[in-house]
Amino acid sequence: MMDFLEDQLESLKKAGLYRSLRSLESPQSAITIINGRKVVQLSSNNYLGLAYHPRLNAAAQEAIEKYGTGAGASRLICGNLELNTVLEHSLARLKKKEDALLFSTGYMANCGVLSALVGEGDVIFSDEFNHASIIDGCRMSRAEVKVYPHKDMSALEKLLKESQHHPHRLIVTDGIFSMDGDIAPLPHVVPLAQKYGCMVMVDDAHATGVLGEQGGGTGEYFDLEDEIDISMGTLGKALGGFGAFVAGSHQLKEFLINRARSFIFTTALPPAVIASGIAALELLEEEPEIRMKLWENVAFFRKGIKTLGFTTGESETQIIPLIVGDPALTMQMGELLFEEGVFVQGIRPPAVPRGSSRLRITLMATHTQGQLEFALRALEKVGRKLHLVKDSRG
Repeated sequence: MMDFLEDQLESLKKAGLYRSLRSLESPQSAITIINGRKVVQLSSNNYLGLAYHPRLNAAAQEAIEKYGTGAGASRLICGNLELNTVLEHSLARLKKKEDALLFSTGYMANCGVLSALVGEGDVIFSDEFNHASIIDGCRMSRAEVKVYPHKDMSALEKLLKESQHHPHRLIVTDGIFSMDGDIAPLPHVVPLAQKYGCMVMVDDAHATGVLGEQGGGTGEYFDLEDEIDISMGTLGKALGGFGAFVAGSHQLKEFLINRARSFIFTTALPPAVIASGIAALELLEEEPEIRMKLWENVAFFRKGIKTLGFTTGESETQIIPLIVGDPALTMQMGELLFEEGVFVQGIRPPAVPRGSSRLRITLMATHTQGQLEFALRALEKVGRKLHLVKDSRG
């Protein structure tokens, strides 16, 4: 009955779209061990290097000693540990919102919020490069979905003008786009939302802890925190742990507790995860130099990779796409880099549009300049071998 799976897998392999798992055998550090090989890690979302920070480890261990390993139930049953409230208050303060609500994953947060807030008869305006969790949340909502070309504000306004008859209207966008590393044009999105009576939701998964004076994300970066109705973020990227949250008004939190199915019908986050999130936010506030080091590394590496002549799109952040185009060539480049001691993951359709397969390079605050120079030399060597860059840096 399931013989078709073999044919499907073979088709994926022929198209250069087959995926497999690699074994990580060490912490998410700048130098890590993958499939038994020590490599410079350029694919982790552990942007601030907190995923193996001693302070987060200690907080998690203390929580296990006090509360055990699991929450035991959903928060509406008996899994609402006192730690949840502490973390939610800290997240609300970071986002400069009245309150916040924890979810198990960013995927569940986006699906839960979108399917709860809008429904049949309503309309969502979504950037074409939004994350898959937003796309799926839009589908689950049963609202009409209008996709506008990436960051095209003229196209967005045209759609807004045509859709004023819907009772509820929502614009949703990534803050930092996860595959391109560019930033949403919120100073243009927000005025349009106000002009046409729309709610604004920002997925700040890759911006939380990174952008803004305090790491508050794109809202803080543009000084627009008060104008964003719904701010989603994750604990599993720059904050080094696991889970996600939605920040907004007290009423929004109450509403989601009662209507967001991905919150209601899932076991609460484990105590160790919540405690490590609290510790991460403390570090973010007390040691801003961690975030500054990340941006120093971003500037250094971006200058080096552009000197080599690679195409990196419109990246403005710690996510730097090295665009190759062909999926098979992309994966070949990744394998050759792995042999040189650099791990960077190839990204192919459907995660990115056809013809734009790329190596998704991500930088961490814990990378040393020496490690980044080593990676640049490997990129130059492999790029020359595959005829993707010029022969010298001149």
